[in-house]
Amino acid sequence: MARPRKPLLSRERIVVAALALVDAEGLEAVSTRRLAAELGVSGPSLYNHFRTKDAILDAVADRVCADVDLSMFEDATDWRTALLTWARSYRAALAAHPHIVPHLARGPGRRPSQLRMADAVFGAMTAAGWSRAQATRIGALMRYFVAGSALGSFARGFVDDAAVYAGDYPHLDQAHLLAEHQQQVDEGAFETGLRALVDGLALTFPADGARPEQAPAAGRPA
Repeated sequence: MARPRKPLLSRERIVVAALALVDAEGLEAVSTRRLAAELGVSGPSLYNHFRTKDAILDAVADRVCADVDLSMFEDATDWRTALLTWARSYRAALAAHPHIVPHLARGPGRRPSQLRMADAVFGAMTAAGWSRAQATRIGALMRYFVAGSALGSFARGFVDDAAVYAGDYPHLDQAHLLAEHQQQVDEGAFETGLRALVDGLALTFPADGARPEQAPAAGRPA
């Protein structure tokens, strides 16, 4: 039997094409019509693999989160070191694909990679002695912080024209230099905030660990 001229359509090909489109042009660029054109297929053929555009974006988001390292939660690493190491890996995965972050921010939904991550963090925190309520809050807190830090660059938000800041904004006399040092500024800010968060949590750990009765009932939010 002769080979088909074009590779057969698969979930994998659709997800790879959708991620490339999101990276290049943002979430708004993704549509079934556009993806079909990129893949050289008819639009309806995508529905054999994904029922909706949101389902495609869910798969893209899950692919990005699959790159997050969770091994530190399985290696009996102390909870502080585990949170620091995981958060850095999490941010690196999101920062490589910042346009998908708004979709990820909706929560894990049914996405396997995000559910595995939530399960790993919650399990490690409760095993370390945190109450279920605080373990839930820690997972939420870290997600807010990491997603926000990966969404955009603080440094790149300032133009490199010193005249913009002269006179009216005397405390921003060096702001025009921030974009030039974008990586140093943004990564430094992330590290500063991350360590402050984890150090702050450590200060409350003994008291929280002594109050397991504050845990929410199973299946209920904290």
